[in-house]
Amino acid sequence: MTHRDLEPGIRTDLAGRMTYSGYLDLERLLSAQHPLSSPPHHDEMLFIIQHQTSELWFKLMIHELHAALAHIARDELEPCFKIIARVKNIQAQLYNQWAVLATLTPTEYAQFRGVLGPASGFQSAQYRIVEFLLGAKDERMLAFHAHRQADLDALRAALATPGIYDEFLRYLSRRGLPIPLDVLTRDVTKPWTPNPEVVAAIKSVYDAPDRWWDAYEMCEKLVDLDEQFSLWRFRHMKTVERIIGFKPGTGGSSGVPFLRKLIEHEFFPELWQVRTLIGT
Repeated sequence: MTHRDLEPGIRTDLAGRMTYSGYLDLERLLSAQHPLSSPPHHDEMLFIIQHQTSELWFKLMIHELHAALAHIARDELEPCFKIIARVKNIQAQLYNQWAVLATLTPTEYAQFRGVLGPASGFQSAQYRIVEFLLGAKDERMLAFHAHRQADLDALRAALATPGIYDEFLRYLSRRGLPIPLDVLTRDVTKPWTPNPEVVAAIKSVYDAPDRWWDAYEMCEKLVDLDEQFSLWRFRHMKTVERIIGFKPGTGGSSGVPFLRKLIEHEFFPELWQVRTLIGT
């Protein structure tokens, strides 16, 4: 092996200085994996890290979506384009992670699945916050976090926050597009109800993209998010099917049938419906 010389400027005396490990708090981060199987099963570490890294990505998504919401509220769409592109790429990382977990065979998982008890990804507070910020509001989800006040408070705040679609439609209204008043004043803690008048307003954007270029671009960015989320959900479902077949989920769901129903969910249904009408 060729010897590699260190450049003379590279620092080696780091006592009392900021270091890579210190900045990233790696001592705490890398000591947060606590397998429960006894004797320890080799593949439980994979399962833990897979889900911990997902939670870190969810944290970044929440950070970015809050920034996007603030920009839209100030009529600043252009900064959102980079933010939403970043979120889409985070989603791609989450999608690709399933390939790592898919190396876990049914036989291997069965040997430590019991230590999870009723623990399930369905209980992820951060995942639910991401859904809420994208507009998929469901107050029933709060019940799963009644045992942890910090999570419950964060979820209540996200539930009461207008989703990114609500903020975008308000922006379109301020720009002069005919968004119905009942849409603009709706209770944002409730699930979105598709509205044909919103489809008509969005069609105006697609019919004249030169006039509405920022809104046109934003529509496509939101479709990117929606599509990527469906792909992530599909990969999740297939990974679960590959590992446990049609067993019920640890959290009490039906497992694969439950996940399959989620794949067709659309955060921004009018952005999909309008495509049938373009050019007509």
